[in-house]
Amino acid sequence: MLPNRRAFVQGVLLAAVHAKTSLAQGFAGLGIEAGAFEPVVKGRALTFPADHGPHPRFRIEWWYVTANLHDGAGTPYGVQWTLFRQAMEAGPDAENWASRQIWMGHAAVTSASEHHFGERLARGGIGQAGADAEPFHVWIDAWDMRGLDAMSAQTISPLVLTASANDFAFDLKLEASQALVLQGDAGYSQKSDKGQASYYYSQPFFKARGEIELSGHRVQVTGQAWMDREWSSQPLASDQKGWDWISLHLDSGTKLMLFRLRQSDGKNFISGNWIGADGLSEVLASNMIALTPASQNSIEGRMLPTEWDIEIPSRGLKIKIVSLNPQSWMATTIPYWEGPVRIHGSQSGVGYLEMTGY
Repeated sequence: MLPNRRAFVQGVLLAAVHAKTSLAQGFAGLGIEAGAFEPVVKGRALTFPADHGPHPRFRIEWWYVTANLHDGAGTPYGVQWTLFRQAMEAGPDAENWASRQIWMGHAAVTSASEHHFGERLARGGIGQAGADAEPFHVWIDAWDMRGLDAMSAQTISPLVLTASANDFAFDLKLEASQALVLQGDAGYSQKSDKGQASYYYSQPFFKARGEIELSGHRVQVTGQAWMDREWSSQPLASDQKGWDWISLHLDSGTKLMLFRLRQSDGKNFISGNWIGADGLSEVLASNMIALTPASQNSIEGRMLPTEWDIEIPSRGLKIKIVSLNPQSWMATTIPYWEGPVRIHGSQSGVGYLEMTGY
């Protein structure tokens, strides 16, 4: 076995060894000191289209899309498309099999009664997976996220999004007219009281349309989608064991992003962003948010909170989010829960919930 191929296999096996830890901690050891990897620095301006592309001097990054869809009869569905890049070593990248980059792709389609997912693993440098800033293109095998000819770097729109496996497929077009949203402080997203952070921006205003296939049944769908872009070398503290991440499309047109990073001492680091229909946003500090697990389900031998109570008193928000399919378990190399949710309470709407480290 060539040394570089051995390094790839070792990287995948390392992820499998840590499969019971969080997605980020297990895949790239993100609670480990960044060392020689590029640091995240407050005040660094994000630039487009350059930051739509890869950042190989950072340890990890991802391109992440979730979509809440429905067919002509109103039947709800969820779609996930994700590509992760991990640098196995710090320093400039090399070409071909000497590349230090490994890639992992996840995709899923979810209904109230079914949840089907797939995973792809690839080595960088040989064309099997990668990312280009301009023209925008992110891929692993035949799974594709690609900007169309008229794509605007400031909206990252329009895009086409495709993936397929034995029991699901989707082909979607995503369009947005509003600018990207910089999370945290102008794209600097703090993740702990110790100062860990990532660069993070989103496009929460996508309108989606296209076709999905689930267990051989094809349907035309429309709906809303949310894209997250994030990269860092150490976004988690060493004592953080997982996270709960929520993105919501309120029927008022408001978008809401919340995350809770769970620490081994039982304390949590909570933050969020209230994004108005006009695209203007307000960072929500921990003391502004009440984020409470409301109902547990037994899933693959774990107890997970698939319903949550959320209160933001300053915005008059008091809602419950309920999973469309509580069994939305991603039994991938590093397992986690990811699925669509519905909103009930002072406002209605739809969204997505991700839970790692359980």
